[in-house]
Amino acid sequence: MSTQSLSSLLSRASIDDHEEVLRACDAALAKSRSDSQAQHVKVVALLKLDRYEDCLRVFEDGGDNLKKKAALEYGYALYKTGNPEAAIDVVSSLADDRGSRHLEAQATYRAEKFHRTAELYQGLAREAAPSANEENDLRINSWATDAQLQWKGHPESVRHTRPTRDDLEAFETVYNAACLSIAKGEFDQAGLLLKRAKELCRTSEDLTPEDRAAELLPIAVQQLYVLICQGKSEEAESILQEISVKEYADLNQWINNSLQNHRIPELSTKRIGQNNVAIARGTTANPYALYKALHEVPDSIENDKLFDYQYNVMTGNLHAVDLLVHKYDGIIRSTSKALSQAPYPSTEAITNLLSVYNVAAQAKGETGTPALKAILSAVDRRPKDIGLVLTAVQLYVNLGNTTAAIVTLEKSLQLLDESVSEQDKEIRFNPGLLSVLIALYKREGRKTQIRAELAKAAAFWKEQGTQPASLLRAAGASLLHSSLASDSTQAAELFKSLYEKTPDDLFAVAGYVASHAAIDYSRVEAQAKYLPSVDDLISDVDIAALEAAGVSPSSSTTAAAAAAIAGARKRPAPSKDRVVKRVRKSRLPKDYDPSKTADPERWLPLRDRSTYRPRGRKGKQRAAERTQGGVVTEKSEETTPSGQQQQQKPQVGGSSQKKKKKGKR
Repeated sequence: MSTQSLSSLLSRASIDDHEEVLRACDAALAKSRSDSQAQHVKVVALLKLDRYEDCLRVFEDGGDNLKKKAALEYGYALYKTGNPEAAIDVVSSLADDRGSRHLEAQATYRAEKFHRTAELYQGLAREAAPSANEENDLRINSWATDAQLQWKGHPESVRHTRPTRDDLEAFETVYNAACLSIAKGEFDQAGLLLKRAKELCRTSEDLTPEDRAAELLPIAVQQLYVLICQGKSEEAESILQEISVKEYADLNQWINNSLQNHRIPELSTKRIGQNNVAIARGTTANPYALYKALHEVPDSIENDKLFDYQYNVMTGNLHAVDLLVHKYDGIIRSTSKALSQAPYPSTEAITNLLSVYNVAAQAKGETGTPALKAILSAVDRRPKDIGLVLTAVQLYVNLGNTTAAIVTLEKSLQLLDESVSEQDKEIRFNPGLLSVLIALYKREGRKTQIRAELAKAAAFWKEQGTQPASLLRAAGASLLHSSLASDSTQAAELFKSLYEKTPDDLFAVAGYVASHAAIDYSRVEAQAKYLPSVDDLISDVDIAALEAAGVSPSSSTTAAAAAAIAGARKRPAPSKDRVVKRVRKSRLPKDYDPSKTADPERWLPLRDRSTYRPRGRKGKQRAAERTQGGVVTEKSEETTPSGQQQQQKPQVGGSSQKKKKKGKR
């Protein structure tokens, strides 16, 4: 078949003739293997048929010319086969192509580079007005990206706050908005949005019954998660009954059937659903049944992998159920092998999670002090293992020993501080790790140490390319309360940097004004006008209600808090209304008379009581000698306070000293 006949065939073919197009391309390539047009058409047909592995083989046979000519198709095939990093490298060079940027956004989303994903979607939305379908896709994907940024711990990069009226028109957007609320911990809001998403999905006319069932599953799984987090077990059970189909016994069987019928192709959705169902069913009463339920679903592959935060939760659940069935040796072997290949030290969540479960298996189910002994032994072997150190700190805090927790954490931080590795230095001033140390300092009222740690952290991150804004804000606020001139200067520099980067942030503006007002108010007079006035800030304060509620304790009560932490105990002063504890009759003396007042000196020895009268001549003589102001006799002067006579010491070298007899040595 010639190229002309292939072109004429393609001009008459419809979008559903992919198999026929593929056969025509194979016939053309059988005559000329270097026909680039036939190769290009073939890879498109294979992509339409979801045969991504076959598509990559055609690209390998076609060489660099075909990869360059069909770069977008090549990047899409890499993305669909679970290689998003390579896809990003291919399509990032196609800067002027709008479709390539959509693909790059999808690939960066899959590679968990959510900041870059957000930049791409913002750029696409700012350009020429997109079509209705593209605008809807941009809205849906932007909400999904913000949810991922929140889950990854970057709330400052989240653009969406509350869904608009347009956002509430499509169930996909409402579902992603609910995911963002879940990531923020706003479960009540998430529950309302999930109900809205379910209603829109059920009434959608664009979905077939099979597609509708597939779309309802993740919504129901998220609803189940929200209800579990809220502790609403009865409502969670009703969700399970609602999403189960009559002909199937439970959700797991429905998921398995849906997977076999290609209605739910994502293994990741199946894993998450089965995990939530197992927990909601309360199978923890039988840990072996829970172990079986959580290990039934195989790991997802290629482009259907769990995100990091999902994988960490699932891994933690699997190791937790392994501990419940006493598979200690297996946990130690698997986690030790993974830790040997992981960087040390590390702030990665999965690495530290493996350290926690490794030492939990070594403790063999012990808790409290026995578990602490095993953990401290592991910390001595790996003193810079953040997961082990934080586990020891947590146990110390649970035992009420905050001081020991601080000492343990400070030792590890000192080792990191003394290291010459840049990676160790970055871990030393990790915002999350510092927040733990500062929280411990706050429990003991160590304000000076808090200010010193934040100042050192701010000085370190100021020299780095990427700076954690939350840490710099906390450092600036703490340094503002210091009376030292050096701290005030550092606070001014920090807030100036924050204000220059985020001039719309009221916190940065307030800090900038507060730190520079004492130095030169004219420099911040313009910025001070943007801050809300004191009258506006206290306009909704009910003074009468505050006075009725009482005065809050001042900072001077920190001494009492420190005494409580140190374990000091004081008996409260007796009050008039204090209830006297009834004493048993068996503990009272036989001649006890409740109408008589007990002798207040009954606890003193007899000779120390005021009613004591000595008997006999010697007794009266000793009593007279002990009496203050009594007659002093010569005999009493020669006696010691104990009544013994003092012996005269021999003089050294005197004649009265007896000589030693000579004898054998």
